[in-house]
Amino acid sequence: MIHWLAELDGRQVTVEVPASSANLGAGFDCMAVALALVNRISVEVRGWSRGETEVTVDGEGHGELTGERGNPFVAGLEAALQAAHGDVPDGVGWRLEMRNEIPIARGLGSSAAATVGGLLAGNALVGERLTTSDLLRLATRIEGHPDNVAAALLGGFVVSADLEEGIESVRFDAPRDLRAVLFVPDRRLPTDEMRRVLPERVPRADAVANLGRVALGVAGIATGRYELLRSLSLDRLHEPYRASIYPELPRLVGAAREGGAIAASLSGAGSTVIAFSDSVSAIAQIEASLTAAAADCDIPGQLLVVSPRNVGATVTRSG
Repeated sequence: MIHWLAELDGRQVTVEVPASSANLGAGFDCMAVALALVNRISVEVRGWSRGETEVTVDGEGHGELTGERGNPFVAGLEAALQAAHGDVPDGVGWRLEMRNEIPIARGLGSSAAATVGGLLAGNALVGERLTTSDLLRLATRIEGHPDNVAAALLGGFVVSADLEEGIESVRFDAPRDLRAVLFVPDRRLPTDEMRRVLPERVPRADAVANLGRVALGVAGIATGRYELLRSLSLDRLHEPYRASIYPELPRLVGAAREGGAIAASLSGAGSTVIAFSDSVSAIAQIEASLTAAAADCDIPGQLLVVSPRNVGATVTRSG
């Protein structure tokens, strides 16, 4: 194969990408936080494979993730190569090894993490010709909105907007003691399905309420007043509508708050519920409260306690 990619045949890159929780309540499509659940993905260039992609998955997605072009990692990988060189040859293929901790279709940014991982790996293969802004723009184009991809790429708390002049993201470090208690139901809720229940128009009072809560939440994060996360977590634009197909949501979120959470909300489009705490004793109470609520609602799942992650996606090996 006489092509610029021929010299990369056999090259390997490994990336590590965090999970993310978007919206955080009122910050619909514009706020997210990276979480210390990670996917580690290795990719090898196989220029001789006639376009075939071999995928090995350990952990989340085992037995279901494939190497088809719909795979978001492959989409991100090839988008980075196209942005840097203008094309990807038909004959190129990839060998992927995935060690995944991020649950799929649970509102924890698994698709965004895969997309960002692919973009980062592709950029490493071409000598990091793309800037962080380039990667954010490409990831947003693939995923449709910047919240999860910005958190996965940059780490920490991230506020993002898709403006006419481009994608803007501002990040803040999360405090060392803050923890996220996640109730991850066995139930999957595809993002497309959860978006279809959202109305085209909302009452002005609801929009104003959310704007105020987002402003307070961002100011709280920026100034270290993390108790204002509670105000941020009270949403009126998407959670009430999504509860129509996830009727257990109000009970679960309410249980986390009753258990002593600083804040609690639906994570992304769900089905995960995320609650924040900076107290070991409160974490235990939140877990107990969520466990009881889940049992009452007859909704099986698992509890995870993770830290926000201030480090975004990284290349851990390139050679």
